[in-house]
Amino acid sequence: MRILKIAIICLLMVSGVSCKSARSVVASGKVDSNLSAKQLIKENRRQNAKFKTLQAKVKIDIIQDLKESSYTVNLRMEKDKTIWINATLGMVRVMISPSRVQYYSRLTDEYFDGDYKLLSDLLGIELNFDKVQSLLIGEPLFNLKDDTYVISIDEDSYILQPKIQSSLLELFLLLNPSHFKMDSQQLLQPSKRRFLQIDYLGYQDVNKEILPQNIKIIAIEDSEELNLILEYKSVSVNEEVRFPFKVPSGYDEIILKDAK
Repeated sequence: MRILKIAIICLLMVSGVSCKSARSVVASGKVDSNLSAKQLIKENRRQNAKFKTLQAKVKIDIIQDLKESSYTVNLRMEKDKTIWINATLGMVRVMISPSRVQYYSRLTDEYFDGDYKLLSDLLGIELNFDKVQSLLIGEPLFNLKDDTYVISIDEDSYILQPKIQSSLLELFLLLNPSHFKMDSQQLLQPSKRRFLQIDYLGYQDVNKEILPQNIKIIAIEDSEELNLILEYKSVSVNEEVRFPFKVPSGYDEIILKDAK
């Protein structure tokens, strides 16, 4: 998997929420050495997002090969159903549903319309709508009910990891002791020299929900590294949203070849 492929996935992972009336959450809690892994998972689950729709402007800074570029996109979401991303003037548009990934670019006159299988093969990690959505709202990438976890303590975070780590994929989850949301999600594939880290640098209270405010994504493969820094502005929740998407005529379809 090349860094370009990671960039595509990271675009799908754009996450976080902010709001004019939102209040930044001060993480002043301290870790409790007596807390069990089951209790921590339960507290984390209690913080799951309950909103129905979300829309926001997201500023994305991309750093690669010592070069930095910035973009602003509109993000709309209907929980469990649709994620929609639109660049300025509709030059690039992405729409994701549980069964499809769609994309087109007016810059290159190209489009993509397919499912998650090939993208999952490219990443080496099973990817689906639920995982993308979880990253969008600061929730664990994997369902914590599907494995047995052990807990340890960092200076400022709880650390969850599977009791038996897979040789193909190692997973580390850092949770905040103040609100039990994610501080960081780290995925390592040693045999393929891949590393993906999503750091949730701050949270805020939006309509009594604790949601991400700023996020940093680090994707590494071999000696290549890609950094994305996300800042979310002008967010509203539970309002009516639309998801216009129509590929202009004459565009060439993007055909992704199987990963080697």
